[in-house]
Amino acid sequence: MKKVSIVGGGGNVGASAGLYLAERGLCEVLLVDIVEGIPQGKGLDLLEAGPVRGYDSRVSGTDKIADLKGSDVVLVTAGFPRKPGMSRTDLLTKNADIVGSIGNSIREYAPNAFVVVVSNPLDVMTYHMMKTTGFPAHRVMGMAGVLDSARLRAFVSLELNVAVTDVQAMVLGGHGDSMVPLPRYTTVSGVPITDLLDGAAIERLVERTRKGGGEIVALLKSGSAYYAPGASAALMVEAILLDNKRLLPAAAFCDGPYGLKDVYVGVPVMLGAGGVEKIVELPLDETERAALHKSAAEVKSAIAELDS
Repeated sequence: MKKVSIVGGGGNVGASAGLYLAERGLCEVLLVDIVEGIPQGKGLDLLEAGPVRGYDSRVSGTDKIADLKGSDVVLVTAGFPRKPGMSRTDLLTKNADIVGSIGNSIREYAPNAFVVVVSNPLDVMTYHMMKTTGFPAHRVMGMAGVLDSARLRAFVSLELNVAVTDVQAMVLGGHGDSMVPLPRYTTVSGVPITDLLDGAAIERLVERTRKGGGEIVALLKSGSAYYAPGASAALMVEAILLDNKRLLPAAAFCDGPYGLKDVYVGVPVMLGAGGVEKIVELPLDETERAALHKSAAEVKSAIAELDS
């Protein structure tokens, strides 16, 4: 059975992703964290939930990073969470050291693994992970667009009072306030929401999507979202393990597509056993393209800040 290790598995996002993966029965799940006892305890708890929930996945925990050995996929959720009033960029230097250390360990102990990054600021940390591991870009990706699109889908479902499973959405760009939701590519059973909602309603939903993570941070007062991020990360891992060629928005390395150079940013990708097997270039109008480039420029600026 395939092995998926979740670094940061003692935290809420990592443990949630571990639960969703265990319930799918696709892999052995290893929760990795630095605090002795926490990943072991959560791993054992998840294992004991199996008889009740009907899954037979092996789940365990460790505080030894060397146990990454043999991992087919490494999901990285470790890092400091956002606090109220803190932007994702505020986390830049704090989490860069953590992600860099994890990247070195992945290179040493799981040199053939695919890496899915969840740590914030997402796009910059994914770029940092690629550079640290030295892995080819198709094996290192970031979870952002799946989560942002899920939020937009949920808000459209609430607005129109329709089944959320009938709503599809596409959100590109960096994982932050400059993300680029695409109403033309957001549909209810194939019908674009531009045919179902007026401009003011669409802009309201788009803005709520951009602020979706911050809305939850403000409500929780301590900590940040974890159920939806964990589910989104698990979906990406599942696409790799099952090789089911999912067309999903994800943070991928762009060095040509959409006219972007040397940057990780959210774009539609074909995700399968080869990791990011293809970047799909959607026809964008001038406004959409300009917004994507503006978002990518903000990511590049943060990368330059980190490099300096």
